Amino acid sequence: MDMINVNIVNNGEKQPNELLQAQAHVWNHIFNFINSMCLKCAIDLGIPDIIQSHGEPMTVPQLVASLPNINSAKASNIYRLMRVLVHSGFFAKQNLGENGQEQGYGYVLTGASRLLLKGNPLSVTPFLKAMLDPALTEPWHLLGAWFQNDEPTPFGTAHGRPFWEYMGHDPKLNHLFNEAMASDARLVTTLLLDDKVKGAFDFEGLKSLVDVGGGTGTVAKAIADAFPHLDCIVFDLPHVVVGLEGNGNFKYVGGDMFEAIPDADAVLLKWILHDWNDEECVKILKHSKEAISRCGKEGKVIIIDMVLKEKNQKAEESSVETQLFFDMLMMVLVTGRERNEKEWAKLFFSAGFTHYKITPILGLRSLIELYP
Repeated sequence: MDMINVNIVNNGEKQPNELLQAQAHVWNHIFNFINSMCLKCAIDLGIPDIIQSHGEPMTVPQLVASLPNINSAKASNIYRLMRVLVHSGFFAKQNLGENGQEQGYGYVLTGASRLLLKGNPLSVTPFLKAMLDPALTEPWHLLGAWFQNDEPTPFGTAHGRPFWEYMGHDPKLNHLFNEAMASDARLVTTLLLDDKVKGAFDFEGLKSLVDVGGGTGTVAKAIADAFPHLDCIVFDLPHVVVGLEGNGNFKYVGGDMFEAIPDADAVLLKWILHDWNDEECVKILKHSKEAISRCGKEGKVIIIDMVLKEKNQKAEESSVETQLFFDMLMMVLVTGRERNEKEWAKLFFSAGFTHYKITPILGLRSLIELYP
């Protein structure tokens, strides 16, 4: 009998079970990536849209018959893929019975898989495709090496250049990333402008707004359409907005937020500050404060970002885990981080703002309003 078995026997009856539970816990975390890859596979095969188009619960044979270019020798494995995706909540099984007798089952969509439909204007599929692209998953394999080298990020360790520079040299990944940000912007803007959402932001009283780092303009365009009296500017790097044309109360301006930001009654920073370290954030916030304070104006800065939950705050475990995942994502890809309220407040006051308001209306993210 080896030493570990001797210890198990000598430490009581519960010890073997505790050991097996610990092993299962380790296994589950080792194989967490399988959920992501199975989900990506379902998107690659178009499974959510096929089930949606079927119009009723879809049996395994019906699903297999509808999948394009499936190798017949592998078709019998589709149910194994679906079994994992049902377990993780992306599909559900519905009994197909007659007179109360079960006659098999069919797959139906869930709320999560409806967010993966191509025709859904709020689809998160572009975000999934970008985050699971090999260029963005490779740096995770080098996380340990990064802790031992001088590179600012694991992404730099993997690719030899910073994330934003790499994006400028990889049109495919740049497109995937822009589509991912646009898809998220559509979802957030829908909630932000929904007057049925408690705490939804009121743009009345503002005459101008600049969306800093606004990309292709999804958020600013929606705001401009909803509030014709509001002049909206998409402000991003020149190579991002080149060739893009605005109209009416909506336009594009090229520039660098680390140098200056155009004047406006409100500056919008959606999912911007978590990309940058504290010193860089203070610089962006100072330029934002200058933009809303010129010519005697007293405007506001609107931030959409996560506010990490403290240990003593009530929060669902899955929500806390997702926020922590995003914090690690910022560490691996860029030099930023997710922040709790104390960390946010330190940045705000360092940039010269006097007070702020946090409204947690956007799920894992919050609406933060800053005042000079």
